[in-house]
Amino acid sequence: MEEPQTHIYEFGEFRLDAAKRSLSNLKGEIAPLMPKAFETLLYLVQNSGKIIGKDEMLSAIWPDTIVEENNLTQNVSALRRVFGEKPGEHRYIVTIPGNGYKFVAEVQQRREREPIENVATGESIQGDVSDTNGVSATRPRKLRFAMLALGIIALGFAGLYLWRDTTQDETPIRTIAVLPFKPLTIETRNEPMELGMADSLISKLSSGEDLIVRPLSSVRRFTLLDEDTLAAGRSLAVEAVLDGTIQMSVDQIRVSARLLRVSDGKQIWAEQFDEKRTDIFRVQDSITGKVASALNIKIRGGNTALATSSFEAYESYMFGRLHAGRLVMPEVKKGLLHYEKAIEADPNYAAAYVGIADAQRSLALSNDVDPQIAFSQAKSAASRAMALNPDLAESQMAVGLVALFYEWDWNRAEMHLGRAVELNPNNAEIRAYYAHVLSNTGQHEKALAEAKRATELNPVSLLIRTFEGQFLVYAGQNDSAIASLRAAVDLDPNFWLSHHVLSAAYINNGSYAEAVRESDEAKRLAPFQTHSLAYRGFALAKDGKTAEARQILDQLLAASRDRYVPPCHIAMLYTALGENEKALDQLEKAYLEKDVRIAFLKVEPRWNSLRTEPRFIDLMKRLNFE
Repeated sequence: MEEPQTHIYEFGEFRLDAAKRSLSNLKGEIAPLMPKAFETLLYLVQNSGKIIGKDEMLSAIWPDTIVEENNLTQNVSALRRVFGEKPGEHRYIVTIPGNGYKFVAEVQQRREREPIENVATGESIQGDVSDTNGVSATRPRKLRFAMLALGIIALGFAGLYLWRDTTQDETPIRTIAVLPFKPLTIETRNEPMELGMADSLISKLSSGEDLIVRPLSSVRRFTLLDEDTLAAGRSLAVEAVLDGTIQMSVDQIRVSARLLRVSDGKQIWAEQFDEKRTDIFRVQDSITGKVASALNIKIRGGNTALATSSFEAYESYMFGRLHAGRLVMPEVKKGLLHYEKAIEADPNYAAAYVGIADAQRSLALSNDVDPQIAFSQAKSAASRAMALNPDLAESQMAVGLVALFYEWDWNRAEMHLGRAVELNPNNAEIRAYYAHVLSNTGQHEKALAEAKRATELNPVSLLIRTFEGQFLVYAGQNDSAIASLRAAVDLDPNFWLSHHVLSAAYINNGSYAEAVRESDEAKRLAPFQTHSLAYRGFALAKDGKTAEARQILDQLLAASRDRYVPPCHIAMLYTALGENEKALDQLEKAYLEKDVRIAFLKVEPRWNSLRTEPRFIDLMKRLNFE
């Protein structure tokens, strides 16, 4: 990239020096940026106020290299973390869906030799002027006056700093993030164990009274070796961050851990542990105890049933978490194999059974796997987890979600998910799923209240923000839904579900071109599902493009002869095309085949044109919706 080396750019609380290739804040602290992240920022700043297409930026930042769009997305996400932007904020960088990015902060350009105003006197100071002759008689007096003013200001800031430091020390920390632990070098990387250390500590610390801990789904992206811990903490909207390093040999493990306060970077606690490799559980217990002591909280014993004494089972489980958490079909299936290995090593490992139930549910909901196959296995695994410990929140949630999406037993689903919330009230994801059953059964006010609480507990969760947008769609609050979903997309443009639900909101708004665009993006990001195709076809039909909509219908019908395609998706297209009898035939098929989308029948706006049909009314009664 060519750049004007003499330019300095100032915006908000930051100063970007193109010559020194540095970004600093008002205190002069240098923000750590990887080279390509710096070039991304520089290009955006140099073109501030303009919409810059993704292709243009890729060509400018990687002129001689073919790279994935994800590289650009990661750079933008890293910049947002450095700027400390909260979800939905657009103080610096705005994502323009389907186009690119725009730098929106006001930018001032300054040459290196440009006079800078003296903060104490308001005079202009030329940085390289040598004043040896013709000095004004008032100059020494002004200088002494300026120095006195600066001294007073310095004393004031020192007092303020000491006061703030004291009050911060006295303020209890109640939100914390545990980042994936890192290897000392990339050659010694053991990603499942790095993630596993964080996951185990999250589980243990989540039992702390009055402590909110970000879940693994929120922190798993912070895996870079040179990750800025404090920037990650600001991005996760927490008061403290626990991170560390992990080294493993054939039979030994060394773990270094530290707890940092995000507001000022102060180290609250740090320690190093050397143990046998198989004693990793002792290390985790010790870290949990030390952190709890440093934060002055009590740890309840509620999550002990998730544990295992088998290192082999634990390692396999963490491989399962690593793969299944990526939510795309090939990775989820890899995760299932590792969960099964964990159970072979420890048949009483509750966490592995919960993992299987979660993974099978994601296959049916997000990857068009036959629900009768996926959910029968999910039900078996959830039941086993419940049998091992009914007082485990994760077991209650697993059983409740089977009741919601497979058994269509709304009362049972609400009972188990409500019980899960009672067992772990600070678990944002559990609250979000509890809100899910409330929303699906038409209890919109309660659902939105629970979703709001879940968002308060974890304001950076993509899943929770997307769920909230979905519940707003079903509650008929479309404008609020679009705002919430756009905030989720800004948080991470690569989460397919946010684009998919945003497409539904745009359909309700009559913004069909935008709906098609969001459906296409969802399909690109999650190619193993056909839900986005159905929404695309629905939007096209409503926009009068019936020929294109029918092409998608024919595509789904042809695909259904070779593999499982949810009948609800086909029914949705028939509905959009005005062929209600065929749509009702497909809904009957969906009922018989246990299509999970039937769980949304009461609130999904796509079925509104069928609600007075006798066959639809009868189906609603059989589902105990009426």
